[in-house]
Amino acid sequence: MAGHSKWAQIKRKKAVTDARRGQLWSKLLKEVSVAARIGGEDPAGNARLRTAIQDARAANVPNDNIDRAVKKGSGQLDGATYDEVAYEGYGAGGVAVLIETLTENRNRTVSDVRHLFSKHGGNLGENGCVNWMFDKRGYFAIDRSSMAEEAFMELALEVGAEDIAIEDEIFEIYSKPEEYAAMREALDERGVALEASQLAMLPQSTIRLDGDDAAKVLRLIEALEDHDDIQHVWSNFDVDEEVLAVQSD
Repeated sequence: MAGHSKWAQIKRKKAVTDARRGQLWSKLLKEVSVAARIGGEDPAGNARLRTAIQDARAANVPNDNIDRAVKKGSGQLDGATYDEVAYEGYGAGGVAVLIETLTENRNRTVSDVRHLFSKHGGNLGENGCVNWMFDKRGYFAIDRSSMAEEAFMELALEVGAEDIAIEDEIFEIYSKPEEYAAMREALDERGVALEASQLAMLPQSTIRLDGDDAAKVLRLIEALEDHDDIQHVWSNFDVDEEVLAVQSD
């Protein structure tokens, strides 16, 4: 996704999640539990759990809640067992949509996802229909006013960035997925304030939308993101920031 478009969408999502903090915390704690169940309760030897805990703390989730989620995932406390299920489909204008869920009821989740696609002018597809259009990469956004461009370039070299981008508002660093946790820790150790960090599915190319198609896709994405079982929604649409702002109002 073009850098400016990705950052615009992150800003929109941050504004939405700030108004729905309880739901955000619930999703972050689900990830903590699943990471602990799959890779063990020790963050030092479990990069996924380490990242999940970092994300939860960044969202100001209380440490007691995080500890309980780890214990539920590792079997020390009773708790729901969540399955990781991905769904793929198309929105208006042929936009690709990739959805990552954690669910305790697959039948309910797929029914809800199918309904949301249909309601907003899209359709649920078969597994593999759009996944190939995305690459998994670590993504980090830094406020451009926080450092000089030369200092940013030096920082990117120090932490071993795979790629970088310089946008109007932010500096962007990209990493290989397996290096995401280590790079995040390296940035934290250097005191770098991150505007956003994600282990993201980034599209190899984008589809430009405007008008009715843009409105339909944005409504679809927001409806999917608002579903309790859905952790992440990735897409390959590109729209003007003004369109995003209007849709978010």
